Amino acid sequence: MGQLTEESLSDLLRKYRGRAGLTQAALAAKAGLSDQAISVLERGTRRRPRIDTIRALIKVLRLNKDEAAEFLAVARGKSQSAENPEPEGAPASETLPMPWQLPPAVSDFTGRTAQIEAILDVLRISDGAPSTSVRLVAVTGMGGIGKTTLAVQAAHKLVDSYPDGHLYLNLRGYGPGKPVSAVDALRQLLRSLGTEPQLIPDDVEEAAGLLRSQLAGRRVLLFLDNAADAAHVMPLLPGNPSSAAIITSRGSLSPLPGARQVRLDALSQSESVELLSGVIGQSRIAAEPAAAEALASFTGRLPLAVRLIGGRLAARPSWPIQHLVELLEDEDRRLDTLGSDETGVRANIASSVDFLQTSDRALDREAAQALPLLSVPDGADLLTVVAAHVLDVPVRKANAILERLADLNLMESVAPERYRFHDLIRAYGREIADETVALSVSHAGLERLLRFYIGCAWQCQTLTHTSSPRILLASVPPLRLPVLGNRHSALQWFDSELRNLMDRFTQATTMLAGSSLLPELALATFGYHEARRRWMEMEEMSRGAVELATKLDLPLTAAWLEHDRAIPTVENGRLESAVPHLTSALAMFQDAGDLTGQARCCSSLTYVLSGIDRVEEALEFGKQSVEISQKLDDLVLEGVAHTALGVLYNQVGDYERADVSFDRGILLAQQAGSIRSEQKRNANAAFSHLLAGRLADADRYNVTAQRIAETMADDVYRTESLQTRALILAAQGDYAAAIQQAEAGIHFAKRSADNIREGRLYLELARIQAAAGDQTTAIHNATQAVSKLTQVSPIHEKYARDLLDQLRRGDPYTYAFTNHAI
Repeated sequence: MGQLTEESLSDLLRKYRGRAGLTQAALAAKAGLSDQAISVLERGTRRRPRIDTIRALIKVLRLNKDEAAEFLAVARGKSQSAENPEPEGAPASETLPMPWQLPPAVSDFTGRTAQIEAILDVLRISDGAPSTSVRLVAVTGMGGIGKTTLAVQAAHKLVDSYPDGHLYLNLRGYGPGKPVSAVDALRQLLRSLGTEPQLIPDDVEEAAGLLRSQLAGRRVLLFLDNAADAAHVMPLLPGNPSSAAIITSRGSLSPLPGARQVRLDALSQSESVELLSGVIGQSRIAAEPAAAEALASFTGRLPLAVRLIGGRLAARPSWPIQHLVELLEDEDRRLDTLGSDETGVRANIASSVDFLQTSDRALDREAAQALPLLSVPDGADLLTVVAAHVLDVPVRKANAILERLADLNLMESVAPERYRFHDLIRAYGREIADETVALSVSHAGLERLLRFYIGCAWQCQTLTHTSSPRILLASVPPLRLPVLGNRHSALQWFDSELRNLMDRFTQATTMLAGSSLLPELALATFGYHEARRRWMEMEEMSRGAVELATKLDLPLTAAWLEHDRAIPTVENGRLESAVPHLTSALAMFQDAGDLTGQARCCSSLTYVLSGIDRVEEALEFGKQSVEISQKLDDLVLEGVAHTALGVLYNQVGDYERADVSFDRGILLAQQAGSIRSEQKRNANAAFSHLLAGRLADADRYNVTAQRIAETMADDVYRTESLQTRALILAAQGDYAAAIQQAEAGIHFAKRSADNIREGRLYLELARIQAAAGDQTTAIHNATQAVSKLTQVSPIHEKYARDLLDQLRRGDPYTYAFTNHAI
């Protein structure tokens, strides 16, 4: 064969390409090669290409049997004559093997469609679309989230784009064992490309240069799995645009220049159930669908956890799914149930924490130390300022710690200065806290957190109820943070933090049982609860608070809490139930000799007793309230008392006295300089006149209340005024105008996150539309009302359900509103 020809491979390639009438680019495209690969072959730079490359060229160039044999022989170096042997020491790397090292793709891969497409969009090479830079994709997420599985799935779809091979290397950035060093990684990659070990330099930069040279002109995909960080992979990246890389890491890879960042979150609930079905079979899912849903939730929708628990079920076909659900319900045993060896969820999370603990960086070690303590507080989210109080460090330091945990996906940054643990990472953190953090330290962190919330709540109350006597009982001073700078921003801050606060308050009732911070937090949050109508939360926090304050010898705190826990019962229509609380609070204030509290209890009893037709008692308490307030020379309290009497007089038909009382209350608010009190007293007068059928007077007071609400730019008061206006118009039979007012009120209720008011407005809108004959829309809005009011306002939920039932039966409806409409 060596005597067939003395032509070189480059000569043969040019000859046959010319005969075929193909340009270098056209030949490259047809053979699935890069333009550069054809160019280097024709220049003679590479004398021994891969056998797959030669076979592809033979096919595209349509060589006959003899031509193909000659072409193959020359490519293998067998056509050299004895007089021109291959130069001694020619690098063996010129006969590079074709590496195909990808792990197998799993057959039950589930979901992640958008992420797969994002990867393919970057790495897929289309004909006629050359790239000027190396294509890089960085896939990040917490351990067990499915980064490697996703990357493998995507890489297998890229075979046509990278015909010269796929390289796979587990860099062990987060275990098991020590991370692979850059030099060792380069050695492994170069050996996979056929480089003799003795030819690989020991210097990182020289070895990286050799790797880039070996990849030059080739279309190879590198899969660099489990990198510690961007610096870990920088020396391993190809240098020419014909090759590409996918990198996975638990840490942030944002420093990688030009890399497309793909961050993985937990699977959706439906995807988790689908994945579980792929492991244990659809028949078992169909037999216990509710248990399957619960199981997916308890695994935190983490693919690793779903597969582990699915594998356990698959190996135990006689076990019902519900049995594992019951095991996972116990948080203390949850991680054990999800695998206790090195393949389990606990070990997976621990490897990330170990990475921080063994780091040379002080911040990393501080982050590892902070994680257990940060996992102690209940609640979905963790604000930076909250973390600072839990850890007892400055806010700037807390931010650095949280960001570092987020970098390693041990926390998720859900919004600026707001972070979140995955359920299983929180469970791991609490395990470590139980083992390594003294109970006194955990309690101290929770106490600091409660003090922070108390300071914020008192600051909010100074803005919502400027003259509230409760503020005088504060042991924790108001906390003047920028986010609590005015009434609107303070209420919004509590709106976003309320559920976390309630969860941590409930947690503290067990962990810090007997602490004086508990009743104080309940008292301090009165301003927020009353302003936002959070009656359910107010009632929840009042449970046991009076008894604890009494036990701790805090008589005035106990008395105010006893008074305030009557408010949710009144707002939910249980007037009779409120009377014992108010009479008990009055007695407590009398025992303490506190006239302010006595006056407030008397005016509250006036409201409540008048509502259950105990008129004589109500009138007596009203007069007492006025007398005590005048004795104290307290204009605010006296105004409240006169307003309560106005309601009572309207109810019994003594309209002249009612007007005198209402106007006196409004005048006192003006004299006290309380625009908030002035607005509320006008609003109370408007609704009282509406109930009495005095529609013109009701409208007059409501116009003033609405004007003041606009001046205050307060959406809560705007909503109330719009609802009252809708009621007045509906009572007058002007349904079209009433509907407009109710819809405007819903807009402001949504904007202020006032679910109860929104639900009541939907209820009123349904009533008006039903009266107007629009049954279909009325049914829709009554359904909306039920949805909004369920479990937050029992009395209005009942009204909404009753109306919905009536409308669905097709019964005729005549417009009417209730005493609890506002």
